[in-house]
Amino acid sequence: MDIGKTIIILGVVLVIVGGLFTLLQNSGIPKLPGDILIKRGNSTFYFPIVTSIVISIILSIILNLVTRR
Repeated sequence: MDIGKTIIILGVVLVIVGGLFTLLQNSGIPKLPGDILIKRGNSTFYFPIVTSIVISIILSIILNLVTRR
């Protein structure tokens, strides 16, 4: 596969994933156990580590099915 096509496909995938995150952010989907949330005073730090792992696994499966020859 040509490197230019690969970069375009990755860009499209990133736009779609970013759009999904934007839409799902306010949908009330609960945070998964294992996500890190620290609140101190006026600041809040949220690191969705488990959510990131789950999304990574799902995307790996989808991309594996799409690119399989």
